[in-house]
Amino acid sequence: MARLFGFSIDDNEKQPPGLISPVPPNNQDGSENYVSSGFFGSYVDIEGIYKNENDLIRRYRSMSLYPECDSAIEDIVNEAIVADTNDSPVEIELSNLNASDGIKKKIREEFRFILDLLDFDTKAHEIFRNWYIDGRLYYNKVIDQKNPSEGIKELRYIDASKMRFIRQIVKKKGDGAFIKQEQPNQYDFPQIEEYFVYTEGQKKTGYGTQASSNGVKLTRDSVCYCTSGLVDRNKGSTLSWLHKSIKPLNQLMMIEDSLVIYRLSRAPERRIFYIDVGNLPKVKAEQYLRDVMTRYRNKLVYDANTGEVRDDKKFMSMMEDFWLPRREGGRGTEITTLPGGQNLGEITDINYFQKKLYRSLNVPETRIQGEGGFSLGRSSEILRDEIKFSKFVGRMRKRFSHMFQDLLKTQLILKNIVTPEDWELMSDHIQYDFLYDNHFAELKEAELTTERINLATLAEPYVGKFYSNDYIRRKILRQTDQEIIEQDALIEKEIKDGIIPDPSQMAIDPMTGQPIPPQPGDTSGGLMGATPQAPEVEEKKFETPTGGEI
Repeated sequence: MARLFGFSIDDNEKQPPGLISPVPPNNQDGSENYVSSGFFGSYVDIEGIYKNENDLIRRYRSMSLYPECDSAIEDIVNEAIVADTNDSPVEIELSNLNASDGIKKKIREEFRFILDLLDFDTKAHEIFRNWYIDGRLYYNKVIDQKNPSEGIKELRYIDASKMRFIRQIVKKKGDGAFIKQEQPNQYDFPQIEEYFVYTEGQKKTGYGTQASSNGVKLTRDSVCYCTSGLVDRNKGSTLSWLHKSIKPLNQLMMIEDSLVIYRLSRAPERRIFYIDVGNLPKVKAEQYLRDVMTRYRNKLVYDANTGEVRDDKKFMSMMEDFWLPRREGGRGTEITTLPGGQNLGEITDINYFQKKLYRSLNVPETRIQGEGGFSLGRSSEILRDEIKFSKFVGRMRKRFSHMFQDLLKTQLILKNIVTPEDWELMSDHIQYDFLYDNHFAELKEAELTTERINLATLAEPYVGKFYSNDYIRRKILRQTDQEIIEQDALIEKEIKDGIIPDPSQMAIDPMTGQPIPPQPGDTSGGLMGATPQAPEVEEKKFETPTGGEI
């Protein structure tokens, strides 16, 4: 397994020698540390990490088949991935990216191409569900080795149980992390190599798992790797979002099984037959008791496999009765009844563990029954659990977007659209918008906008007296610097185009100091012109008569 399969994207500018550290990279990405030294070659400490990770994945997958757990997972996946006939579940957002329109157009085209390779519009629900359950997601990036500039040709899904991310530390000499050289303050740091190991199955040996014979090594850049972000800090293994639900789910299953056993054993009423055997000897008394049992015993039995009621003495009935002999001098033959178990309809403990399971999955408890409809009232009527759930889904979407980030990086660099250095500067400004189906978000945004506009309307008479326009926009309307710049530019453009009136040309009310809205049918003034004035009437001059006779 010395050969590495796949391709690598080399950075033109290597890491400067001054930026080295004796501390190896952390394993927050779920990698496993190999150490290459010694007689036995490459080895890995697999105790509690390597051999248990596949067991964890298998346990996660079996948990997802449990009805209550599956219902909670479906709630989460349906909130995160919204399927729509016309719109894509996710779109790329480049408004914050400082690049030319041509580069943005190419980035959007390549992102659309990646979604087509994944068939994301159709398989988005399945992809997100696999990532949520397994806690990791692998895709092999297949390219044309002879012509890599054509980009990714195919994306092949890899089962999480067959892949491992390895970080190999190659020591040169000595046992320490770094070796001091002849010159003072000069150290020789170990070389770190990252790759993936693909195996069809695990092979256990007496010396553990040998890296030289276990699977195929794939380069770091040839595999898309996306994890849940949850890491067991004690063992270093990657965890799934289902990990903290293991104990509540096991408790719920045991409680349900014990409840079924108790009800099956305690539910039926049993009869007690006291048979008078007189003064018969012991052997004859037992024979007489068996004859009576055979004569009156309930011979009808229920077959649970076929659902039939049959007359078969070979099977014990669930309604098995008790037959007790009674000697002479007693009350003779008597039949009494033992009552069944009490409080068989009590399921308070079941409800408790169901709620505990949902809390461990970060799903609101109100969704267990599914009876209550969603309120379309004010956002204040929405439960706080729904708010927490919405934020939880948003965090998962952010983490899941790392898959798009990795694939897009590879595609853009292979096609020479951007360089690795440019990508490092651009990646933080590329965002991914998922399609929302949460009506609460719309209600919340609409209510907040309404309240802010109402406050701004109330404060409008005091603008220029107690408050400035900038204060109103920043503190009440909560506009950011970028939004203020954008809105000012749009307002200026719309005034120039005649879409909205120019405030400087509007008539002012002398009482309030506010612009006067135009009157219906007013075309001569108002908003777009000067205040209409009354027409001037030419005054006639009357001459005073002078002279004359009376």
